[in-house]
Amino acid sequence: MNYSFLVALADDGHIDDGELTFIKSLALADGALDEAEKIALKRIFSLVDENRLSPVVQTEFQKFRAHHNI
Repeated sequence: MNYSFLVALADDGHIDDGELTFIKSLALADGALDEAEKIALKRIFSLVDENRLSPVVQTEFQKFRAHHNI
């Protein structure tokens, strides 16, 4: 999961709606987030500059983090 998310960030340093959708589907592929996945996502999400996200993506990003306690 770490590698996939970093690839999404690599092209321009921030995520768009499609990339966020991809990461969410990858993270939830088995239906839940275990503690190891949460730790990985916390580390990865620390690289995201929320000020550079579009308002729509920022809202979805914050909802995902809050819903899964990340």
